[in-house]
Amino acid sequence: MLIALIPAIAWGSVGLVSGKLGGSANQQTLGMTWGALLFSLVTTIIFWNNVVAHSSLKVIFVGIISGLFWSLGQNQQFHSMKAIGISKTVPLSTGLQLFFNALAGVVVFHEWKTIHQISIGTMALVILIAGATLTSLRDRRAQTATAGLQEDWKIGTRALALSTLGYVGYAVVVNLANVDTKAMVLPQAFGMVIGASFFAFGKDAFKKESFKNIATGFLWGTGNIFMFLAIPLVGLAISYSFSQMGIIISTFGSILFLGEQKTKREMIYITIGSFLIIGGGILLSNI
Repeated sequence: MLIALIPAIAWGSVGLVSGKLGGSANQQTLGMTWGALLFSLVTTIIFWNNVVAHSSLKVIFVGIISGLFWSLGQNQQFHSMKAIGISKTVPLSTGLQLFFNALAGVVVFHEWKTIHQISIGTMALVILIAGATLTSLRDRRAQTATAGLQEDWKIGTRALALSTLGYVGYAVVVNLANVDTKAMVLPQAFGMVIGASFFAFGKDAFKKESFKNIATGFLWGTGNIFMFLAIPLVGLAISYSFSQMGIIISTFGSILFLGEQKTKREMIYITIGSFLIIGGGILLSNI
């Protein structure tokens, strides 16, 4: 459980750090993958004996596919942050990821077997949906903006859908293939760089903002390795649920430190919604 909580701290800080460092969504994604690649090189050296023992064409292939899925998820999440703000993107993205990863854990990996597990799990998913819905509510009595940016929900909704597809695919493909995660980290990072390079091609990729965002890659790499270490110990549903608890850091940090403006009513919505998502995650962890 402690291992499963480490990604929450690391990933919960990514949006805040990238917001401070600046850059376009494509630059942020590309810089982040460079940092993740450097982190994976260090990880590979540390676990060298394990990597050599478990490396195979299957591990390389699965890692690259997982990395490509991740690059889609992260790139579109950054686009959503630009469109509707971090404080709304993160809770909505978290709720969607928890819902579909838990669903994958049930349907694909059969992690819920008893009536008790199914009933508690269903209750948790309902709570997650309610929380995600609340965080997206707007105060219709006031025109709000996030960090001076007019919200564009058409772009934000599309980006969130693609982001969820990418994030769910990145975790599920690894668990489905049942490969050694330490051996897979480096191929996965190459897949991430390939995907991010595709999105950033011809869009001022090699600017200082891209290089500055290497720092977010180190944060992500820390969360990534600990999440995959937790999956064999506590299962996909629990490990991924715990990894998303960083919602508190990113959601409220963006309002306090990045200047995203919310009305009193919207703050109530976001607060209740965020805690519902956390409550749903805790319920999932008790199955």
